[in-house]
Amino acid sequence: MKRKNTRWLVLTVCGLFLAVNGAQAQFGDLLNKASKAVTSKAAKSFGVDKLLKEPEAISTSFEDVNRKGEERPSFHNDATYKPLDQLTKNGADGFVLAAGHFEMTAKSYCLKAGTYAPSSGDGYMYAPTEGKKKDIVIAILKSAEKHPEVEQTDIQMLLWTIIARTKFIDYSGPVKETALKLLTPQQILQLENGALGILPFDIVEKAKGEMPAFMRTIFEAENNIRQLVSSGNYSYAEFEQYAILAGMAEVRSDVPSGVWTLHPDGYYVRYFPSGFSRTKVQVYVPEELIATKGNKPLVYDATNDVACPANTGSQRLAITNEKAE
Repeated sequence: MKRKNTRWLVLTVCGLFLAVNGAQAQFGDLLNKASKAVTSKAAKSFGVDKLLKEPEAISTSFEDVNRKGEERPSFHNDATYKPLDQLTKNGADGFVLAAGHFEMTAKSYCLKAGTYAPSSGDGYMYAPTEGKKKDIVIAILKSAEKHPEVEQTDIQMLLWTIIARTKFIDYSGPVKETALKLLTPQQILQLENGALGILPFDIVEKAKGEMPAFMRTIFEAENNIRQLVSSGNYSYAEFEQYAILAGMAEVRSDVPSGVWTLHPDGYYVRYFPSGFSRTKVQVYVPEELIATKGNKPLVYDATNDVACPANTGSQRLAITNEKAE
């Protein structure tokens, strides 16, 4: 059965890519309908215990932050910052760092549906991207740099569907188009692994009854996103309504806004979000660090970086190498 379902999926993805050029659209639609029937049948037999144990697409949290070497907001607070985006690019892997202080307001993305938008007092610290779909998320952020014609809102909707563990076979509308543009066929196949179908009402209600309140909110948001993208009739505002909670999370006084993280590569980094779509990033590179590198470049590549809020009720943010408009 597993080999049969995989065969269906491979045929579907190939059909979808051909459909972009027009000739195979009807064939792709037929495969979609057939595969959705298989998905719906499987969902009804999905046990709640298994559902609750499914790994997160992106699991990075504040617990993954290494606070050793952190510095208070006053650290180098009187420094003059140069534009980060004017440093030499290291191909597709970010910027080659030099000694000194650098900053850039970068495009950023919400990586946690059902949470509060960042507030001015939130402390954010660096952690690496972790989770079952980390390679896909990083690939999207890198691919987006090559496709400036793709709107940031379209990329955000795609990321929300991945965080919600949506099966690609359930994609429709603009989000599907964005996925086909930014991901390879092989990467799209990876979206199916560990993803959830459209869950029946009774499964959803039973699962919610076994969750603590904060998990229930996130689970509901993700399920609503899966249903929304499958409908094909949606707007960014509707996605945002499910993904972003109204109000603000409580601020943790022990991790203030502007706290510095000592990056594993030896430089310091801190974040100042403006909502979830724009984040000012500041980097401090000690002279002695550059001296130890010799001829080996020290590269800042934000596509593997997550800005994690100390308050877990706020949104964790994917940071990019792209300057915000």
